[in-house]
Amino acid sequence: MPLQADTRIDVFESIFLVFLGLGTLVGVVVIAYTLYNAYKYRDNGDLKTDDSLPTLGELPTGGKGGKKLFLSFGISAIIVISLIIWTYGMLLYVEDPSDEFEEDPIEIDVLGNQFAWYFEYENGVESINTMTVPADHPVAIEVTGGDVWHSFGISDLRVKADAIPGEYDETWFMAEEAGEEHTIECFELCGDGHSAMDGTVQVMEQDEFDEWLDNQLALDIEIVTEDEESAADAVDELELVHVEDGTEYTFDADDFDEEGTLELNEELEQGGDFELTIAFDEEVTYEDEATDTIEDSFSVTSPSSESYTIEANGDETDDEDDNDEDDGGDDE
Repeated sequence: MPLQADTRIDVFESIFLVFLGLGTLVGVVVIAYTLYNAYKYRDNGDLKTDDSLPTLGELPTGGKGGKKLFLSFGISAIIVISLIIWTYGMLLYVEDPSDEFEEDPIEIDVLGNQFAWYFEYENGVESINTMTVPADHPVAIEVTGGDVWHSFGISDLRVKADAIPGEYDETWFMAEEAGEEHTIECFELCGDGHSAMDGTVQVMEQDEFDEWLDNQLALDIEIVTEDEESAADAVDELELVHVEDGTEYTFDADDFDEEGTLELNEELEQGGDFELTIAFDEEVTYEDEATDTIEDSFSVTSPSSESYTIEANGDETDDEDDNDEDDGGDDE
């Protein structure tokens, strides 16, 4: 069974230290035994009749040391087999530690494209070359490539996963210290810009990370006139629909501020593609055309804003009516 380990760093450092310690111990024993025998059987010019001494041209019989030889082989075999079993157990923990996690890991999809890293979180938030994670929280990543072979790696955190087009490699890590930054690298030669294909892992406190993640789904919808004055009073209903899950958000003119902006932050739970429909009380001019509805589609994967400039046709109609009345009065 593997020792309890919290991070990949703990696992690989444990394996390294055990191999280093055992290798050092074996080396000391072998060298000491070699020096001892070299001293014991040194040639001082005296003839000896000891039958246990090796004789030139003859195979050593082992003499009375046969039991020691087999004992050394047996102990060595036990040590090696135990080491293999222990190491295998530790590596199994690295491959699938989900049963050991006290809380569900954060899932992030990683895409490697010449020459940048693209990250997508569970709620649809996306970022390029910067992965933001909470401290002391497991992070599960699924890595793939979009064009050629890449290899996603974070040396500080002992993370490496192949990014191959059409295939998905899953791994995990845990960053312990908030405020630290770790370098992301590509470990597979992937083209002229390979050496510049790097990124950063930013580690935050859990509360700070939650706030950051929520703020990434911020959307401002602005409806103004050409003079940049609010035109939100003309809105009858604004409907926003998430394309993937069908979630609908409905607003009216009262939800806009004085500047004609509808600010959405906590309302949006999932990023991705949205379809927008703005229905007006009466016809307006939008992009030089008269309409009572504006339809649009866009993606929200980071703080975004959409602006629509309209002119109310009712104002023009009122002006024309006033002119007609004035003309009629002159005729009389």
